[in-house]
Amino acid sequence: MLSVKKLNKICRQKKTSSSVLAAYLARGGRKEKQAAAALFNWKKGLFVPRPASADIDHLAAALGVEKQEISEWSACYRYAPMSPRKVRLVTQLIAGRGVQDALDLLKFTNKRAAETVRKVLQSAVASADEQEADVDNLIVSEVRVDGAGRRIGTKAWRPKDRGRAHPIRKEASHIYVTVTQS
Repeated sequence: MLSVKKLNKICRQKKTSSSVLAAYLARGGRKEKQAAAALFNWKKGLFVPRPASADIDHLAAALGVEKQEISEWSACYRYAPMSPRKVRLVTQLIAGRGVQDALDLLKFTNKRAAETVRKVLQSAVASADEQEADVDNLIVSEVRVDGAGRRIGTKAWRPKDRGRAHPIRKEASHIYVTVTQS
C-alpha cells in the first residue's frame, strides 16, 4: 500500500512536481488527466482509485527510490471479541516501536488482548515480507482500535430491582496495525 506521508516527504525533499509524477503514471497505462487526478487524491490520503502495484512502481521510478521506501503494509482483525478500551491499553505499548521489540513486548504482556494484537502484527509483517521488504528495519507506524459495537449473539440482561433489567454489554473492536520500513 502506498504511504501518503512518505510520498509527500520524498516529493518535498526531491522537489518533484505533481506533473512529472503524473507523466510517469501516464506511461503506466493511465490517461494524463486520470493520472493527475489519481495522484492528487493519493497525496491527500484518498485512495480513489486504489493504487496498484504497478502505480507504486512508476512513482518509485519517478522519485528515484525503491518501491519499499514509499510503501506501508497493514493488517486488521475485524470484530475482535474484546472491548476497545482494553485493547487500546495493549496497542499503546507498541506504537512507534521496532517490530521485533513490539513482538517481544507483546509476548510478555499479561493481558488477554496481547495475543490477538501480536497475531495481527505478525500478519502485517508477513505481508511486508511477501513484498520483499527488509523485515529487520520495520517499525510499527500506526496502531488503531475502533469500536465495533455489541458482539453478535450477546443480548443478555441482568435482573435489577423492581422488575427492571439492565443489558450486559459485550463489546467488539476492530484492530488495525500498519508497519513501515524505517
